[in-house]
Amino acid sequence: MRSRKTAAFGVAFFATAAISFGAACAQDVNSAPNGYRVVDNWAQLPPGRAWGMAIGVDIDRDGRSVWVFDRCGAKTCTGSPLAPIQKFDASGKLVASFGAGMFNWPHGLFVDREGNVWVTDAKGEGGKGHVVVKFSPDGKVLMTLGTPGVAGTDATHFNAPSDVVVAANGDIFVADGHGDATNARIVKFTKDGKFVAAWGHKGSGPGEFDTPHGLAMDSAGRLFVADRMNNRIQIFDQNGKLLAEWKQFGRPSGIFIDKHDMIYVADSQSGEKYNKPFKQGIRIGSVKDGKVTAFIDNAGTTEMPEGVAADDEGNVFAGFTANMTVKKFVKTDRHAAN
Repeated sequence: MRSRKTAAFGVAFFATAAISFGAACAQDVNSAPNGYRVVDNWAQLPPGRAWGMAIGVDIDRDGRSVWVFDRCGAKTCTGSPLAPIQKFDASGKLVASFGAGMFNWPHGLFVDREGNVWVTDAKGEGGKGHVVVKFSPDGKVLMTLGTPGVAGTDATHFNAPSDVVVAANGDIFVADGHGDATNARIVKFTKDGKFVAAWGHKGSGPGEFDTPHGLAMDSAGRLFVADRMNNRIQIFDQNGKLLAEWKQFGRPSGIFIDKHDMIYVADSQSGEKYNKPFKQGIRIGSVKDGKVTAFIDNAGTTEMPEGVAADDEGNVFAGFTANMTVKKFVKTDRHAAN
């Protein structure tokens, strides 16, 4: 990709990146106001069911219900009889669950405009994994991308797919790779699952990736990629053209963009070891200017979330892996009963 960029684009791109990150660095990168309080135990899990590593969180098309993709009450779903895909209504009541026995290592979760649920399995074992699966809202399998249990780099294989997002026209984008010896690319398919293109490889340069961990799309159709190990978000058009690079949202594990183009970025790794001086938390801003306007850092845990989503009322839901929980954050100016 880099060889096709014109000099003019290169100047414009780096200017955009510098302005965005420079504005953030003009002040303490952790200084944005919080404005949220945590709500523990908001979800009513079935008797005997505990949270596992809750890696995927998204909002239903009703704008209120919450979908969660966890690792079956543990660190993996391999050998578990539990359903990793769960839907909770606005009150926290469990209203749907499915996917038992289908996954090894749940990772990405996305709910499309029709209410279909898309998930990724980032580990191949026992004839399962390395796939993207599309479910109907009631759990019927509608499509599978990838070859179950088999890793690869071509049009019909993934190697540790981390996330998936679907554009307004139905085109499918997969973040394929999870560090180490896996892939590091974005793969595009038509709404029918036909391969269109792939771009990127492991590296730290523009358009390269080192653990493309999360995806989101704004109202303009721009694709936001959480390039976690490179401590940045890379923004592309839907043909793979690099538009900008943002570092002001920390070391991104998860990204969510709501209908108002507010962006929520979960940083679960920054600190003394990685990406200093950034701290872990959820940074919130607008995709229109890239400015961080809020920073949630009060989860009451030592580790912050990887998965993040926000409902139509502005409540933020966060999925934790090390602490194995899902927390709700509400604005502090709202009534305590929320």
